Amino acid sequence: MASEREVSRMIKQGFLSSDPTLSFNLPSSTTPPRMKMVSNNGRSNRSLNNLSPPYTTTPVYPENQTQTLFQIMSEEPSHQSKISKIMKEFEDLNCYGRGDVRLTVIGKDGHAQISMDVHKRVLLEKSGFFRDSLKGRDQGVVVQSVEISDCDDVEVYLETLVLMYSHDLKRRLMDEDVSKVLAFLKVSADIMFETGIVSCLECLEAMPWSEDEEEKIVTQLGQLQLCDLAAEVLQRVSSEPSTSTSANDIFLRLLSGVMQAKDDKARREMRTLISRFFRENSSDHGNRLDVSKDSLYSLCYRCLSSLTLCLSEATGIDDCRVDRGVLMAQVAQEAENMRWIVDILIDRKIGDEFVKLWADQKELALLHSRIPTMYRHEISKITAQLCIAIGRGHILVPKDCRFSLLSTWLEALYEDFAWMTRSCRSVDKKLVEDGLSQTILTLPLLQQQTILLTWFDRFLSKGDDCPNIQKAFEVWWRRAFIRQHAAEQDNSHLQITVCDHPN
Repeated sequence: MASEREVSRMIKQGFLSSDPTLSFNLPSSTTPPRMKMVSNNGRSNRSLNNLSPPYTTTPVYPENQTQTLFQIMSEEPSHQSKISKIMKEFEDLNCYGRGDVRLTVIGKDGHAQISMDVHKRVLLEKSGFFRDSLKGRDQGVVVQSVEISDCDDVEVYLETLVLMYSHDLKRRLMDEDVSKVLAFLKVSADIMFETGIVSCLECLEAMPWSEDEEEKIVTQLGQLQLCDLAAEVLQRVSSEPSTSTSANDIFLRLLSGVMQAKDDKARREMRTLISRFFRENSSDHGNRLDVSKDSLYSLCYRCLSSLTLCLSEATGIDDCRVDRGVLMAQVAQEAENMRWIVDILIDRKIGDEFVKLWADQKELALLHSRIPTMYRHEISKITAQLCIAIGRGHILVPKDCRFSLLSTWLEALYEDFAWMTRSCRSVDKKLVEDGLSQTILTLPLLQQQTILLTWFDRFLSKGDDCPNIQKAFEVWWRRAFIRQHAAEQDNSHLQITVCDHPN
């Protein structure tokens, strides 16, 4: 009953039409919304200056279906509440008296229709769309009504029209969220409401955005093609190449900062974050981000120099001195930095040159052999890392380079293997063994034989303290002594016949 009394009150006050069967059927049209004007030359039997309701709403129903006004109000209380709020704002802002144009806003397929009395002077002053459409209609013609059809959101169109009466649009928009401001911007662009466009853009430029909102903003500004007007908004997400620092310089600075970090926890967190940046960039082939190969290798050379210097100093320090422990901590950090950069090189498929670089470190390998295992095993992880990558096919280098790598560092890997796998949870023993096996098996057969026979003697002496590459040993044995005889036989049944054909 309360709802019925509310409906009755709104009808009496003129806010709703008492005819529940009003409808408006539109033919299909294209966006942007189109405007239709119904005019008279003084012959109309009714003028808008008569006492007409300030606004009306006319829902449209499917064919062969009718509803009572009470059913309408029961099903759309939220819609009516929003319309009442919009009209209340219009009444507060309107200082021109009763409107002289009945403006009707119609939704897509005519599913919603709202009419209100507005002022022609405001439409002409604020909207280029209305200026162009109403041009030349002042001479003896009284515009009775204007219809804007095919609107995406009738309420937003209505609100945007009400915004034309606001004297402080920016302040008015401060209460709205990003989605609503974007909706106002779209309508303002449709009807060429210049002040509305500028105010919406100023508001968007100053508002905080979520990542989802950022995507919507960039997409809509691109669709609206506002060009220079939207430039300041888009500066938040893009910059001119001439004024932006190159990604290479920024990444080099970030990488260097992490490698020199003093706080272990912060260094681990930032290393993980930057590694994720690299992976995201490598997976997006259209990304403009690029970090030069030279920059990454310059960091490798820096680490190598630091490692060589630290090990040189460590060999000259008495085992009892505290300084040695500090120095070895630096060795561990530099080795960890090196493995991080090598991971990036492997992910970017540019790690081949590092294999040769690491294989050439004869001096570093010699210094490594003079340092106690507990201090130096971090360096052997680099060799294990390369063997895993080669064994998986992530690094492709010539056989001479592969053999040189093992010639320089395999003995050190053997010596450090037990300490490396038992003291470090991050080291997967089986993964290292498989990577080493596969790397050895990529070599020529005689080189496989040399390495694996040496391993055989060592494994018998050291047992679990030596990597177990028995599978590689078996493969070599079958290649060398079982399959070789079969390979010498001519099992080819291919026959080639040559014959001459007359020209």
